[in-house]
Amino acid sequence: MIRSVVLATAWALAAGAVVLALGASPWWWTAAGPLLAAAFLAVYDCLQRRRSLLRNYPLVGRLRYLMEKIRPELQQYFIERNYDGRPYDREVRTSVYERAKGIHGQEAFGTERDVYQDGYEYLLPSLAPRAVAEEPPRVRIGGPDCSRPYDMALLNVSAMSFGALSPQAIEALNRGAALGGFAHDTGEGGLSDHHRFGGDLIWELGTGYFGCRTADGGFDPSVFAAKAADDQVKCVALKLSQGAKPGIGGVLPGAKVDAEIARVRGVPQGETVISPPYHRVFGTPRELVLFMARMRELAGGKPAGFKLCPGSRRQFLAVCKAMLEEGTGPDFIVVDGSEGGTGAAPLEFADNLGTPLTEGLIMVHNALVGTGLRERIRIGASGKVATGSDIVKRLLQGADYTNAARAMMFALGCIQAQRCHTNECPVGVTTQDPRRTRALDVPDKAARVHRYQHSAVASALEIMAAMGVAGPSALRPHQLVRRTDPVTVRSYLELYDWLEPGELLEGAPREWSDDWEAAHPDRFGG
Repeated sequence: MIRSVVLATAWALAAGAVVLALGASPWWWTAAGPLLAAAFLAVYDCLQRRRSLLRNYPLVGRLRYLMEKIRPELQQYFIERNYDGRPYDREVRTSVYERAKGIHGQEAFGTERDVYQDGYEYLLPSLAPRAVAEEPPRVRIGGPDCSRPYDMALLNVSAMSFGALSPQAIEALNRGAALGGFAHDTGEGGLSDHHRFGGDLIWELGTGYFGCRTADGGFDPSVFAAKAADDQVKCVALKLSQGAKPGIGGVLPGAKVDAEIARVRGVPQGETVISPPYHRVFGTPRELVLFMARMRELAGGKPAGFKLCPGSRRQFLAVCKAMLEEGTGPDFIVVDGSEGGTGAAPLEFADNLGTPLTEGLIMVHNALVGTGLRERIRIGASGKVATGSDIVKRLLQGADYTNAARAMMFALGCIQAQRCHTNECPVGVTTQDPRRTRALDVPDKAARVHRYQHSAVASALEIMAAMGVAGPSALRPHQLVRRTDPVTVRSYLELYDWLEPGELLEGAPREWSDDWEAAHPDRFGG
């Protein structure tokens, strides 16, 4: 019925306009043309076999596809409230934008958050606040086997690869890091010319070993050593997994492997490149620990570490046992929460795999404390870190420093269009399309990255001063409180178990005993 009505109406209007154009005034052709096009389109909708909706509802059914296309924009700009947007709400995005622009805005009329909602968290202020530190503290990265330690900032650029980000975005991030004296993680896409603007680099390797790979995709130690010797490279890291897609590899289509990406990654131009989900350089916890020592040696004594999105506690304890037996280990571990999101991933992986940052960070911290390894290994935290309070919370939960990816993208101008994987980023951050990347002005965005990082760390220092602590090392779990129901609040000291130094070695508590006994340094197990 509807199909017949639409077809009849479309052709009737088109025919009427044609008659008027022929008999009354040629100006009617301006209406006849579009109406004829609509009539033919209605016929096409009825005859095509791909979309059932259009066969039954020609023309009007296209409104559904139009609304579906603009739904994200309608949701972000007209429907979502300041505090309930996802992945980042408008309050957080605005905070980053303003800090990047040098606008230190204040909020009037109080919080919009429901402070009595289950899950609401707050930090405890002190009756004896301190003066705000004049200079932000640095974190010394480098254990007993490291001869060239590095002093890390409290907030750094998290791993984002050249290829995933545009050349201009990489350059702006590195220039911003140079201006602010913080670190820039290269991601697993290799060291490019766009990283060479003075910012301290953490060179990260993934399963593809890009930039130091053999012809068959293995690890090339001589090439790695030569590149790691660069003075701009301050640390080297091995990515075991990432929060956006733990346990999954990647495919870079040959059409995207242009001459520059091929040179940077050390792969043939125009050929599809596969990153497997597993590493070739190790197969057991012990081999992982020994490879960390090898990376550090090849890097000339610079700090070496690994990044992971935690899964099995038993497997991580197996790595800890391997460290104890071998007497060596990484200088740092970056815990990437499952809420991380700069890597495009299947929906099932993004929504269901991996440990969220809070639980993963506390587990890794506790495991290192309980095995007596915490003093020699520093912990970085990444996963939706954007504000000063985010930094303080992660430091309180066990981190020594934090990394941010999407917040740094906001500082570059990202509008959370969530088109990163399509090569159609509207602001030129996550695309290789030169028509889009030309919009990103590098000097301006570098200054914004610097201002954002400086302001976020300054906010963290102000919060710690208001809490009455002299610095990150004085933060304690009881200072962060979560509402568990409308009438009950509990501190993190009460919500989670916190191990004492060496406690696992002296006799694991009941909650840890099964995993500790089952963990073996020569197998990952379940």
